[in-house]
Amino acid sequence: MSSSLDWKWHRFDALTPAALHTILRARAEVFVVEQHCSFADPDAMDAHAQHLLGWSTDGASTALAAYLRLIGPGLKYAEASIGRVLTTAAFRGRGLGRPLMLEGLRKLRETFPSHACRIGAQHRLENFYTSFGFRTVSAPYIEDGITHVEMLLAADPR
Repeated sequence: MSSSLDWKWHRFDALTPAALHTILRARAEVFVVEQHCSFADPDAMDAHAQHLLGWSTDGASTALAAYLRLIGPGLKYAEASIGRVLTTAAFRGRGLGRPLMLEGLRKLRETFPSHACRIGAQHRLENFYTSFGFRTVSAPYIEDGITHVEMLLAADPR
């Protein structure tokens, strides 16, 4: 299924207005509407992030299937960070979360090879992130009404 996606990385200033609108709409649908979180999703980190978009093309139709953002060290945390990880509703259940994270981690290692990665993960997804080598480094905490934990992936030992 993931082989049919076209993975594209963009710096914020290289996003087209249409791509940015698609990202913000998908994030609002998932994080604000579906998860019932009242928060301003677009934040200061967007302008500093690299954005991964997984596009699905079916004939003449193209749709965003998966998304995440990669933030460099020293901006959100001392470490690099991956966040806003999502699969859009129409593409759930197809196993896209794993290839999405693998591509995010590949880019992380390429761009910030000597840095660890810290994430604020929804507690229900702790096992998913553990499968990539993240380890839990905080007690559970509530953010926007959802239980989260901080998780850390060690720097590449190259």
